Formats: sequence, C-alpha cells, structure tokens
Amino acid sequence: MPGARFIGYGTGVPRCARNDNLRSERGSVLIIVLWICLGLVTLTVYFAHAVNAELQASANQVGEIEARAAVDGATRYAAYVLNNFGIDGAVPHSGLAPDPEQDYYSADLPVGDQKGDPKFWFIGRDPNNPPSAMVGPNNPDPVFSLVDESSKLNLNTATATMLDLLPMMTNASTDVGASIVAWRTRSQSASSAAANLYSTLDPARTNKGAPFESTDELRLVYGASLDLLLGEDTNRNGALDPNEDDGDQSPPHDNQDGQLQPGMLEYVTAFSSQPITTTTGGNRINITTLAGRARLSAQMTRKGISAGNAARYIRNLGAQTCSSLADFMIKSRMSASDYALIHTSITASTAATGFVNVNTASATVLSCLPGLGQDNAQSIVNYRLANPTVLTSFAWLPQVISSNLVQRIGPYITDQSYRFSADIAAIGRNGRGYCRELVVFDTSQGLPRIIYRQDFSAYGWALGPQVRQQLKSGQLN
Repeated sequence: MPGARFIGYGTGVPRCARNDNLRSERGSVLIIVLWICLGLVTLTVYFAHAVNAELQASANQVGEIEARAAVDGATRYAAYVLNNFGIDGAVPHSGLAPDPEQDYYSADLPVGDQKGDPKFWFIGRDPNNPPSAMVGPNNPDPVFSLVDESSKLNLNTATATMLDLLPMMTNASTDVGASIVAWRTRSQSASSAAANLYSTLDPARTNKGAPFESTDELRLVYGASLDLLLGEDTNRNGALDPNEDDGDQSPPHDNQDGQLQPGMLEYVTAFSSQPITTTTGGNRINITTLAGRARLSAQMTRKGISAGNAARYIRNLGAQTCSSLADFMIKSRMSASDYALIHTSITASTAATGFVNVNTASATVLSCLPGLGQDNAQSIVNYRLANPTVLTSFAWLPQVISSNLVQRIGPYITDQSYRFSADIAAIGRNGRGYCRELVVFDTSQGLPRIIYRQDFSAYGWALGPQVRQQLKSGQLN
C-alpha cells in the first residue's frame, strides 16, 4: 500500500503480545524454581530431622552402654565392700552422708571424677520399717543399701505354714504355701501326695521336685499370680511410686490408700545359705554330735573364752541334746559376749541351709517364724532399733522374748549372713541411658563370688520421682 509503514521485526506479532508471553514464561520458570527450592528445603528439613533422630538415638545408645559399664563398676564396688566389711557373716552398714559408723556409700555414686559422669545406686530395704510411704511432695526415694538375703524366708526351707503367714496370702485363691512346698518336693518322697498336686491340674504337669534356683521360678508355681508376687510394687523397688497409688489411672491396679502393698517377692529368697564350714575352709564344730562336744571346750579357749567359763558352759550342757545354736546358747547359759566369740565356729546342721537372720529380718518375715507372732516380731525390731550395738549375735534375744520361745524358733534363725544382693540402678553420662541389674554374692568362702545375675531394666524406672526430678533440673549432672 503506498505510503504505509510497518513497525516490527518481520514476525507479524505486536510488541505488547510478545512482552506478555515473555512475562508468562518467566513466571512459569519462577514457579518451577520456587517448587524446586521448596522441595530442597523440605528434603533438607527431613534429613535434618532424620540426622537429629539418629544423633539422639546414638546418644541414648551410648548412654545405655555407659549405664551398663557403671553397673559393672558398681558390681566391683559391692564385691570390695563385702570383702572388707562382710567378714564372718557380718552385715556391712551403709549410709548416705559422712558417718563414722558406715562402711560404704549406697546412692548417687559417680563412676569417674568429671561432672556428668555415669552414676549408680544400690536399691535396698530398711529392715526396721515396712516398704511403704505416703505419696506427696515429701515422698522419699527408695531405700539405698545392699540387701541381706538371710533377711527373707527361704523358699527351699520355709514350711507351708510359714509361707501362708505372709500378709498377701490372705487374698490368695489357692493354698500357695502348699503349692510351693509341692513344687520343690520329690514325688517319690514321703510328701508325694503334696507333690502330686501338679498332676491333678488341667492340663496336668509335673512339679520340679528340686530346690528353687531363683525367686522367678515362682511363676511356675500353681496359684502364684503376678498380683500375688508383685502386689502394687510392680517395679520391685520397695517404694510407693506415683503410678502405684493412682487407682486405675495407670498400671498397676492399686487401692490408692497411700501405702505400698508389696507382693511375696518382697519377703522370699532362694539364695540365703548358712554354711557348715568357716570362711577359711575348715569345718565348724557340730554341737549336736558327741565328737563336736569333745572339741568344744578347746575351741572356746582358742576363741578367747576363759578356761573357767568354758568348763562351766560344758557342765551346764551336761548330757542335754541341742536342736539348734539358739538351743545350745540357752542350755549352756553362755554370756552374750562369750557367745559372740564362738558363734561363727559352731553349727547345728549337717548341710548348708537357709535361715532367717533375726538381726536384719523385717517384722513381717519374723512374724512367720513358728509361734513368734506379730507382737513379738515387732518387739524384736523395736529392740534392734534401740540397741544397734548389741547385734553381734542373737544372744540378746532372751531379753526380748522368753527362752522357751527362743528355743522354739531356734531351728529357723541365724545371726550371720553370707549371701547379699546388689540391686544396681545406673544412669549414663549427663543422665542419658538407664540400666538395672540384680547381682547376688556369696561370701561363705571368703572372697565374694557372683552366684546369680539378672537384668531388671524391663521393670522400669526404680529410683523414685525425686531422683528423676533432680536429673531433669541438672542437679545430678
């Protein structure tokens, strides 16, 4: 067309249209870039969380390893304590603060000398007070100490009547005491009728017919339910934890009365043993035999008893037979100081057996002894509390109960302990990781040796709410 002018680049597309397309392309690229950035950020955050989780898991795993190493250190420490202070049947004395009377510390013990190092505790029992406590701001931690296994009833020697006197047995639906005796009784023995109890069950099964090797074996005994064995103390620490006094809000079921109702495991053992040999390997003098009586006078003088007193004690005995060491002590009319000199050198048994140590047993355990009862048992505990320095033997018993009653419970009691358990709970560095193990020691041969070991970690936290709070606030780091 003449005179016409075209402004453009030969594309035939107006400039405004081309700019709109360019802006659209750039916007699309920006959106794609933003999506890519968002994806990269998401992946980065995801991997950061994954790495952090792995870091936390690794730290917790290291904490558990450190806690288990602390348990090993605590085991060696317990062996050291028993080797130095658990001599000739003595029970070491523990404490939590500097005390000239204590033999060892039992709580908040570091493994190392740096701040935040792993720590351990010996979860124990107070022999003079029941395992119960009020829940509240002043709720105490568990008792911390080594535990004398002779402070409990031995499953292999206690009679069904003694076992049935334990407080939780009143709620048992079956005769658990008879079932325990039947479990350990050989079927072809005179007590085969009791042992055959297991053959009448549905389905029928065979009793073990041999001694208990641990208290966990009670789970195989007819009628021994978890409620009966554990009571409210499901973590087996002897203290009333908050979840053990909240009714049905959390396991276990409890009556919410502010008191811990322990189970049978609190009061029984399979480990206590009274040896018939001395810690140096020699035989103790058996005062029930004529040969033993012949050696008795010379042994008394060797142990520091005057010749005149030794002769008088022998005359007092005369031709009388002695059924137990307590019976011997009463009939010989031996003084408490002289009896304490000789009591680790004599025996009234022909085989090692489990007796109850009247110096460390709780009133609940003592009340199960034949004829003793709750009132006399509590009187014994009260006397121990008021006279802690006389507990070198059981020669003080006639001052609390009658001589006839001392002789009656004599076949079941001792004043020496050679088996101890260390219930060790440990935490790793800076409060990470947790481990708990039960270790049982035998000191009857002098050097302590481990005869049983079991992991208790699955029972859960056992150090009480105060220690947990101190860990959270950093007071124990």
